[in-house]
Amino acid sequence: MFDKRKLEEIRQQKEKWEKEIVPKSLERLPERGEFFTTSGIPVGRVCTPFDIEDFDYLRDLGFPGEYPLTRGVYPTMYRARFWTMRQYAGFGTAEQTNQRFKYLLEQGQKGLSVAFDFPTQIGYDCDHSMSRGEVGKAGVSVSTLRDIEIVFDGISLDKITTSMTINAPATILLAMYIAVGQKQRLDGSKLGGTVQNDVLKEYIARGMYIFPPKSSMRLVTDIFEYCSQHMPRWNTISISGYHIREAGATAAQEIAFTFANAIAYVQAAIDRGLDLDKFARRISFFFAASSNFLEEIAKFRAARRLWAKIMKERFRAKNTASWNLRFHTQTSGVSLTAQQPHNNIIRVTLQALSAVLGGTQSLHTNSFDEAYALPSEQAATIALRTQQVIAYESGVANTVDPLAGSYYMEYLTNQIEDRATKYIEQIDAMGGAVAAIEKGFMQREIVESAYRFQKEVEAKKKVIVGVNEFLTEKKVPIKILRIDPEIEKKLIGRLKQVKRQRNQAKLDEILNKLREAAEHEDVNLMPLILQAVKEYATVGEICDTLREVFGEYKPPSIF
Repeated sequence: MFDKRKLEEIRQQKEKWEKEIVPKSLERLPERGEFFTTSGIPVGRVCTPFDIEDFDYLRDLGFPGEYPLTRGVYPTMYRARFWTMRQYAGFGTAEQTNQRFKYLLEQGQKGLSVAFDFPTQIGYDCDHSMSRGEVGKAGVSVSTLRDIEIVFDGISLDKITTSMTINAPATILLAMYIAVGQKQRLDGSKLGGTVQNDVLKEYIARGMYIFPPKSSMRLVTDIFEYCSQHMPRWNTISISGYHIREAGATAAQEIAFTFANAIAYVQAAIDRGLDLDKFARRISFFFAASSNFLEEIAKFRAARRLWAKIMKERFRAKNTASWNLRFHTQTSGVSLTAQQPHNNIIRVTLQALSAVLGGTQSLHTNSFDEAYALPSEQAATIALRTQQVIAYESGVANTVDPLAGSYYMEYLTNQIEDRATKYIEQIDAMGGAVAAIEKGFMQREIVESAYRFQKEVEAKKKVIVGVNEFLTEKKVPIKILRIDPEIEKKLIGRLKQVKRQRNQAKLDEILNKLREAAEHEDVNLMPLILQAVKEYATVGEICDTLREVFGEYKPPSIF
């Protein structure tokens, strides 16, 4: 891309600048130290064409909507349509969550994103002893189809898209959503949205697992297969780097470990006999937008290019749509501070802007009070308004990939892709993501990265405003959302009522069939799970049936 004679001229001029100009400046104002991104990538004083000496415009950058997709998956990106503005919501009872959803839709939100409480996520009903004290605290409590019916009461499912953050029991919650759609006289072809369904990252970073990896992978591919036949608009998995990053991974590790998991899912689907170019178009991703602004933009660009190469060169996908990295982004929850909480509004704004400049298709902005509790209505509104100001007032959405061609941006993009590729090669050598998880490799890498980061914070090599610098004794009063502990009793009462009213004999017959089917690896369990939820089986009853066959996962020691 660069003329050799001109490169030599630039090299000579840079050497002269470093010898004659820089030392004089350093005598007056010494630099603050050495500079690195969160992934440990060296940050030079200034970037020049030498930092991307082998850069080829068409090979490495190209045009939006064309391979290698560095600049975006669609030719016109936000000039045609803004990203989907979602606010992750769900708390307490189904009624409370329904009310919040309707409020957010009234405020201009374009899609719903459902948070489930911890008991639901690990397959326990609200009346289970393990659920005590956690019901409705970190998301909405769902025990039966009745809860999901209330969550979406008065909301036409064909008018919105819905994202559900659920993994180990994803088959069950998706079945409940399908059943609600059927009650609205909508078949699967009318339902659009995403189920996270990414259980591998639970073993790596989050801990919300139930069954061993191989059994969990079977359930993942059951969803792939079922949706390819019945739900053409549904994204069958949202492979999550978000939780990997929040656990302490660097930007490069977030991409590498997410794609290692993705490779395992794609291979599992191929082994199931699914058509690559049919299911690959329904794969989506979920990334974090953290605080190192320029590195985050480069990360999204590098991820898009690397995924296109994986799908085209590794898996030989023929359909160009299969190469597209379509992803949702959430701003970093772990970066939010209880100290000086209004600083979080600035953090979230910069993180959201990095996601937009990086070309996200969907975005959730965290609320400033989330270091204390689930978002209040006021805080959730400010978070949504943050996206709307970026979209309608900043002008950054008016051109595609505006930072392309910056020497530093292209250098960072190349560096992140190279580092992520090396990690993927390591994981391949171990036998793939499942084997690497069983050996604790990715878990150890994340723990070590988190430890290094914390040491730098404690040594003030990394400044967190209001935490280790710029402190104040003044307390900022904020109104936070509190979950009434009495709702647990209310929900247990509802569950008892549902159990009294259902046809227990018919349900027992279906659960017995499910248990028998689970013993045969070639049987897709989704149709039976759908039958069970329509008879008001509980999340816990279905998970317990599968626990009898699959067992439960016990994590290895990683030290």
